[in-house]
Amino acid sequence: MTDDELDLSAPELAPEDFLRIEDPYYSSDTVALVTGAASGIGRATAVALATNGLTVVGADIDEDGLAETADIVGEFDVDGTFVSTPTDLTDDGDVEAVVEAAADEGELRFVANIAGMQHIASIPEFPMEKYDLLTDIMLRSPFKMAGAAMPHIRETDDGVGAIANMSSVHGHYATKDKPAYITAKHGITGLTRAIAAEGEGTLRGFSVSVGYVLTPLMVDQIEDTADERGISKREVIEDVMLGQARTKEMMTPAEVANLFVFGFSTHASHLNGGDLLFDGGYTHTYE
Repeated sequence: MTDDELDLSAPELAPEDFLRIEDPYYSSDTVALVTGAASGIGRATAVALATNGLTVVGADIDEDGLAETADIVGEFDVDGTFVSTPTDLTDDGDVEAVVEAAADEGELRFVANIAGMQHIASIPEFPMEKYDLLTDIMLRSPFKMAGAAMPHIRETDDGVGAIANMSSVHGHYATKDKPAYITAKHGITGLTRAIAAEGEGTLRGFSVSVGYVLTPLMVDQIEDTADERGISKREVIEDVMLGQARTKEMMTPAEVANLFVFGFSTHASHLNGGDLLFDGGYTHTYE
């Protein structure tokens, strides 16, 4: 199969994709704030949590994408609701405002920091403005989000809640040409542990680490990596991305979203400061 024959489109979401859990906190009274909700994993997580009956506040700078997420939630006829809240995550005021908007919708208990970006370049060639933007979105914003959300979670009747951070296999090891992304993902591990250390047991922090997920961001990354390394897109997928994996296919956004559904639930009450690593064997196996 040639590059022209590759299907690199992100899969369509379907109601049957999502894990459904009976949980005392999974109701319309409970609010989950999800960043990056306009596409990819963030969109899938927003839909997954609404499917489980929660009120979901979706934060993203892409207003059209948020509207599409709202349409999907409406089409699926789920028990929960989705509230679009356009947000610039690089603006502290916007971050504070979206947390307050979420708290106005009910009991804010859950935050999923999922928004992300990628830029492919070596360290000597990496533009600092891209470094600053990437780390602002993927590390500084989750820190600010946690600081604004933690008081609201503590103010609920029992202080139960969780802040989940999207990490990656690149939060466990490094490959070339993704230095800012790797820096941010290693930093998010520290933030996750710090949240757990200050959460007093009821307010948990955890992260989710996966390998390569077929999202719009990933499609762009495949093309950029092919250009950077002078190889075909097929070689990027088979050799660079899936070469070390034991599971020879990319995850879907819905599969990642289901990890957040489980992680927020009471079934995961001992997941605190830890990482849900679903990487197809990248991290702990090698040839």
